[in-house]
Amino acid sequence: MAQPACRLLITGANGFIGKNLMVRLGELPHYAVSTFVRGDDVSQLPALVAQADAIIHLAGENRPQDENAFSEVNTGLTRALCDAIRQVIADTGRKVPLVLASSTQAARENPYGRSKLAAEQAVQTLANTTGTPSVVFRLPGVFGKWCKPDYNSVVATFCHNIARGLPIHINDPTASLRLVYVDDVVSALLDSIKKSTSGCTQGVVEPEYTISVGELAGRIEAFGNCRSTLFSERVGTGLTRALYATYISYLPSESFSYEIPRYADSRGVFVEMLKTPDSGQFSYFTAHPGITRGGHYHHTKTEKFLVIKGQALFRFRHLLTNERVELRTCGDKPEIVDTIPGWVHDITNVGDTELVVMLWANENFDRQKPDTIASEV
Repeated sequence: MAQPACRLLITGANGFIGKNLMVRLGELPHYAVSTFVRGDDVSQLPALVAQADAIIHLAGENRPQDENAFSEVNTGLTRALCDAIRQVIADTGRKVPLVLASSTQAARENPYGRSKLAAEQAVQTLANTTGTPSVVFRLPGVFGKWCKPDYNSVVATFCHNIARGLPIHINDPTASLRLVYVDDVVSALLDSIKKSTSGCTQGVVEPEYTISVGELAGRIEAFGNCRSTLFSERVGTGLTRALYATYISYLPSESFSYEIPRYADSRGVFVEMLKTPDSGQFSYFTAHPGITRGGHYHHTKTEKFLVIKGQALFRFRHLLTNERVELRTCGDKPEIVDTIPGWVHDITNVGDTELVVMLWANENFDRQKPDTIASEV
């Protein structure tokens, strides 16, 4: 028997966080979604709330032309939702869980902060008087794909401008930023729906990152430099992973690809693809039929070869014992061949078509200390 869908009402579904949440919900089974977006009439809320199993309230005003809009939207819309939930309780006895996306600005004495604090208080009052499960997230700066640059996210502005070669402006490079990644925000919002308990609780998004404005700019600029230097930052974990994904999302379509140097001679071509700070580099080379490449040894450097097209003969000779080893590989059978320190090695195209080989070296090539000594196998 199919599990009944959980009906979520998402306010602000067309906003930055809302767009990311809507896409995630589309990937998950057992959710049906109703939305309330900018331009919709508040009179629609009672019917939408009456149909909902839970509400994620993201709608808000950040930079209105009239400061009164802070109170009208951030506070007024939240109160209208709370009133609609009270009506559902009065009509059916059913409590509709409510999740509010607030802001760390709620702790500050400014029009925006006061409107967010009043919204939090409305939710707290609802929870205290009715027992409605409620969660309030005081979000710091949220960043990620689809955030509007030159609006309320310095990350979005920096990524957008640097990806287009436009200048960025920094008033105080030492100023500290608190940041959370939008994917983590979306996960936390959905988890809070599943774990809702009676009363009002404080939601937490983890991990939260702290970085200075100057360091943030430097990291994002380094992402752009990768295309010319081929050096990649450590983009596999943590804040740098999230920032890199965000930066890439702001690339204009005409910049989705970029050329890299290609070195050709009578043997074939050699192309370096990517270099890393501490895990070596990736490249590939080709060889025409009958061509032998290599003919050298290393003291410390190691390499991994993967033939992806053609047929290859690898030959090895031990420097001290003259022991010899031969290995044949081809593109039809993925097989890694390691080069071993102290063994002379070469590779010959023994097929009748072009040989294409991927290569990883554990260190970036240093022309001053190449650790590559010519020798015959």
